[in-house]
Amino acid sequence: MPALQPQSQIITLGQYEELPEDARAEVFDGQIFYMASPSQDHQAISMELSTVLNTYLKSKNGPCRVFHAPFDVKLNDTPLTMVQPDLMIVCDKNKLDGKRCNGAPDFIIEIVSPGNPSDDYIRKPYYYKNAGVREYWIVDPRRKTVTVNYFEGNMLNIQYSFDSTIKVHIFDDLLINFFDIAVLLNS
Repeated sequence: MPALQPQSQIITLGQYEELPEDARAEVFDGQIFYMASPSQDHQAISMELSTVLNTYLKSKNGPCRVFHAPFDVKLNDTPLTMVQPDLMIVCDKNKLDGKRCNGAPDFIIEIVSPGNPSDDYIRKPYYYKNAGVREYWIVDPRRKTVTVNYFEGNMLNIQYSFDSTIKVHIFDDLLINFFDIAVLLNS
């Protein structure tokens, strides 16, 4: 089964909220797509990045918080666009209502699954940029690359290899060493 399976009917927020709690689904312009479960490498990368991001944010003692999937982000009400990024940073606590993030997170990381690379490389950058996400990374374990999309000011779209140390542009002093993550995947 492909990772993303579109359904034919347009759904509302109420219908989305009635889905079973364990349903892995996203909605783009009212069209629901069911997602496959993440792989072992996907989970390992997510855990490592979550740890790095959370440690950094805690050391700054600021308003930003890191969240990981499954956690809903409502980018649009009508038609409904609801995503579950692998990792995100939200700096505006007013966007959080206890159930989801309402509006664009500041920073999103998606880890590419083999069954849906076009979703992370094509569909999501369009929606994230238009919703106001400041920075979006695509981590591709198969290619061992990280594509950085910085949507503010002098917009950037740069691809790095897993042996790189990469700056998170929305912060002045956060660097992530992907070599350490590559070592983890090879062990």
